[in-house]
Amino acid sequence: MSEKIIRDPVHDVIVLRTDRPLEALLFRLLNAPQVQRLRRVRQLGLASLAYPGADHSRYSHSLGVMETARKMINRLRFLFKIDPQAEAVCLVTALLHDLGHGPFSHVFERITGLSHEWMTQQIIEDPSTELHKLLTDFDPQLPKQIADLLNSLPKRTFYNDILASQLDADRFDYLLRDNLMTGSQYGGFDLNWLIQAITIDESSDRLAVSAKGISAVEDYLQARYHMYRNVYFHKVVRSAEGMVKLSLQRAGRLAIQERLTWPPREHVVHKSLLGQSLSPREFNDLDDISIMHCFKVWSDGDDATLASLCRGLLFRRLFKVIDLSSVGEIEAQDILTTANDLVTKAGGESDYDLFLDEPHRDDDGFGSADAILVKSPQGKITHFAANSPLVGALNRQLTFRRLHLSEQYRDLVLEKLALQ
Repeated sequence: MSEKIIRDPVHDVIVLRTDRPLEALLFRLLNAPQVQRLRRVRQLGLASLAYPGADHSRYSHSLGVMETARKMINRLRFLFKIDPQAEAVCLVTALLHDLGHGPFSHVFERITGLSHEWMTQQIIEDPSTELHKLLTDFDPQLPKQIADLLNSLPKRTFYNDILASQLDADRFDYLLRDNLMTGSQYGGFDLNWLIQAITIDESSDRLAVSAKGISAVEDYLQARYHMYRNVYFHKVVRSAEGMVKLSLQRAGRLAIQERLTWPPREHVVHKSLLGQSLSPREFNDLDDISIMHCFKVWSDGDDATLASLCRGLLFRRLFKVIDLSSVGEIEAQDILTTANDLVTKAGGESDYDLFLDEPHRDDDGFGSADAILVKSPQGKITHFAANSPLVGALNRQLTFRRLHLSEQYRDLVLEKLALQ
């Protein structure tokens, strides 16, 4: 028996037996250039500016999602017949689900319009890549089967739920991993017990949780709530993300005006700033390192606005925060207008020296927790909200309203606001 052992901070020992075809494939995929690229994309972007330990990568997360999905399937195997081919497709997809993420993840995606779901599928189905060859050597139909699973074709099943649902391997891993690496102590929950409680609603072929797992689900939902409140929505994290967005927007404007001296037009960063399509091979050169190198070059460049933003990101001179959570939407907009005018009159640029930060409905990652199915000992299916008083509270959107602005203008704005 030949086995590869990987030591992981969340799952401890991950073992892949290379005498088993599927596990041998998973190990070979780990070494494909398209997966190795994820080592150079941080899971939490610039969250390390608030939590210094948060430098873990999407590579380690992807490995963790695969292992979590494997644990979930192994648990279900005790209760139901698991189709070997469907299992292979699910585990490979779990490992590859983040291939299309660009640097700084969702911030970069919103600026460039480059959907990570779409790019993931392009990479998997591109016959020119080493990854595609590994997949087709295992099964010529595997790339298409992965694409079908990602698109819930021909219908949604519990395999889709393992990959993307309110109780999926992705959320399970990133909450535990982000909690551990940030040292936040907010995101811990009993994954082992939760996995022991999962089951399948055979009438809908969807994932469910047994009644004995209700407390474990509540624990998980509370962990998710606290991680968003204290880590993902931390004011320093959001300030850095906002400055990355402004930097890329400024660089994109300069690129359109043909005033961006670096990188050259054929460079993947330049192309992505212009919204041009990238081949999977080009995309493989796009990572945090390529963007951070641009930040370093731009910080010393001719454009003072872009240089200031980049220096702030490189040396943690982030925008300061005025919390407006206690004021209404109309008043907040009046304050924003006042701040824009003050910054402009003081010689700043309101488009790049401040921004208003409010979470969007899809920012908190919650969806609807009451969509979780609960299966009674008699086989009756109910929604989680009917079994737990916590759902109503935890389903409420996390709300805040913050004005982020360059430090040089904060006191000016605060002084004006105090006089109103």
